[in-house]
Amino acid sequence: MRPWERVRHFSSYFSFSDFFPEINMGVNGEVRQKSAFHRSQTLTYKNGFALPRTPTVGIGQDPLLSERVIQQEINKRTFKTPDMTHGSSYKSPRKQFVPAYVTLDKKALRFYAYFKEDVQFCPDEVYRVRPVMIYYYPEDDSMYIYEPIVENSGLSQGKRLKRQRVPKNERGEHYEYKDLSLGIDLVVYGVKYHITNCDEFTMKFMESEGIILNNPEPTPVDPYSNSRKMTLPRHTTPSEFDRKHQFLTMDGKVLCFFALWDDADCLQKDTGSVTIHYYLAVEIREIHGPNSGRDPFPVVMRRQKLHKKLKPQPFPSCVMQVSKDEVEEYYSPKDFQVGHTVKLLGRPFLLYDCDDFTRKYYQTNHPDMDMKPIEVHKTVDVDRKKDVGKI
Repeated sequence: MRPWERVRHFSSYFSFSDFFPEINMGVNGEVRQKSAFHRSQTLTYKNGFALPRTPTVGIGQDPLLSERVIQQEINKRTFKTPDMTHGSSYKSPRKQFVPAYVTLDKKALRFYAYFKEDVQFCPDEVYRVRPVMIYYYPEDDSMYIYEPIVENSGLSQGKRLKRQRVPKNERGEHYEYKDLSLGIDLVVYGVKYHITNCDEFTMKFMESEGIILNNPEPTPVDPYSNSRKMTLPRHTTPSEFDRKHQFLTMDGKVLCFFALWDDADCLQKDTGSVTIHYYLAVEIREIHGPNSGRDPFPVVMRRQKLHKKLKPQPFPSCVMQVSKDEVEEYYSPKDFQVGHTVKLLGRPFLLYDCDDFTRKYYQTNHPDMDMKPIEVHKTVDVDRKKDVGKI
């Protein structure tokens, strides 16, 4: 038989699909007829930019080898069951994995510490003891140092170190929670912090990690701050009279007296009605009636402490204003009694009546003084009730 006849005879029994059955066979074994022989595009455009695209089918829309292997594995696991099962079919559920940054999120170890600051060129103090709080975050091994703010301390307090990883040595290592304990010195950027105590959560966290902390230590007291709390020695004898207590108890309470001012020095020799207010100081107001022709300035003497008796002076005084060191006695409520004449700044005032509050005040504090009103003749007709309580 000739060679070309042998090839023709051989091809009559075998076809191309017998040697490559995956070309015309589908994934599930069905026979597929090719209708397209083009290759899928591996490049696409989106918003004007060329983007690569991984083809999912091959030439002629046939599935790729990788896709067929995946589909065969799915079919094998879905439709084929094992012939024999070893052990119990029940399996305990696996524990959910939680990463460390989720477990330790928002958790901080708090230590109490202090550092000493040298003070130069100051005779009152040599050093200061400044307490701080050190926060350690096990989530990322960062640290944060904060100093409590004290009002009017004159020091720059608050945040001393923002949250960051603190270097431990020159080899690039950083502080970890294993390096922290009580009673040790922690050097942070040249400042030595001495750790004295910690909170309860920090102690339990360290015990859970197998670390036993040292015994807590007391924080030393700042000598200068302690000296400020002590009472300074006084070189003068304190007064037994508490003026602050008098102001707080008698504030807003006014003793009001109605009097007649015998102005004998004027040409008309008129007798005017006045109101005397006694606070902690004395004030004199003149009462003007309608169309009285007087100047519209009713205050005869402004509110002030009025001296009653001056200390004897060895020489004549040429000072217009009298200081408190020159006064021996001031006017008090005992010097004002209804029916008597009181002399204020060289002018006589006849007290003929007072208001209800003043009368009750004298009945409580000075019951021996009689405060009954007297009948007087006034040249100026003034309604007394309209001026009661007006200041």
